[in-house]
Amino acid sequence: MRVYITGSAGFIGFHLAKLLLSEGMTVHGFDAMTDYYDVALKRRRHAILSQHPMFSMTEALLEDDAVVLQTVRDFNPDIIVHLAAQAGVRYSIENPRAYLNANLVGSFNILEAAREIGVRHLLMASTSSVYGSNTEMPYAETHKADTPMTFYAATKKATEAMGHSYAHLWNLPVTMFRFFTVYGPWGRPDMAYFKFTEAIIAGRPIDIYNHGDMYRDFTYVEDLARGIRLLIDAVPECPTNRVIAEGDSLSPVAPFRIVNIGNSEKVRLLDFIEAIEDSLGKKAIRNYLPMQMGDVPATWADASLLQSLTGYRPQTNFREGVAHFVAWYRDYYRS
Repeated sequence: MRVYITGSAGFIGFHLAKLLLSEGMTVHGFDAMTDYYDVALKRRRHAILSQHPMFSMTEALLEDDAVVLQTVRDFNPDIIVHLAAQAGVRYSIENPRAYLNANLVGSFNILEAAREIGVRHLLMASTSSVYGSNTEMPYAETHKADTPMTFYAATKKATEAMGHSYAHLWNLPVTMFRFFTVYGPWGRPDMAYFKFTEAIIAGRPIDIYNHGDMYRDFTYVEDLARGIRLLIDAVPECPTNRVIAEGDSLSPVAPFRIVNIGNSEKVRLLDFIEAIEDSLGKKAIRNYLPMQMGDVPATWADASLLQSLTGYRPQTNFREGVAHFVAWYRDYYRS
């Protein structure tokens, strides 16, 4: 199988590419190497992937439609997994145009390329942030997601709508997966758990918002990559007679589906911080603050659809996952 991955030097793309290469697939990565966070970390990820003879890559902006289309034509993939995006909830408040360009224009370019060559399956990353102010939990794919709290979430919701239109118009099989709070080795330095670890080691205070009354569905990155890998084979088909199984998010008019990938476990932020402290053998200096603008107090996935489609459910316990991350962090930064 030939798989084209956007965002291959990113946290999730790196782990997915490693997994697919280990299964004997041919992978072409596409990444802009933007400086939203440490480019050296991204280059280290790509350097590891480049040691594999079945990996190739292009470094360019997703907004460059000519380059995107030419690389997809040249590689001629069976599958496209579109993970590249401008990430970060709070940065979207400071620099919304970056999200407009990368998440909307970039995703449009991928949709056009997938349509032209007629890929077997297009899989695109969304986010739990699209659930917005929805308070009904655990979040299920069939719940309404019409009240995004940030422009980042709004761009991801728009990408879902764009994907559905292409699935309907061109009979292009599209699966959107909604990620929850992903963590693990080779993670993103802008994420809270990464900042917590860095600050605790350095003896600096950590900022804990909403006075610690926060809950997240922490999903270990290797579990997430496994979920994506299995969804590659779960190609959606437009239902006959518009009959859809209960709990399935399959569109009645298109080969299109939305799938949560989460651990299905609501973890208190303070418990997650304690796991980091335990792995480091050092207590944090805690600075409790009010809720940040655009944030939500809780996210929690219903991953039963993923399990029914693939037989798989992420299950790495957060304490185990944190220990793996801290071990990687100490080794990578020699701290």
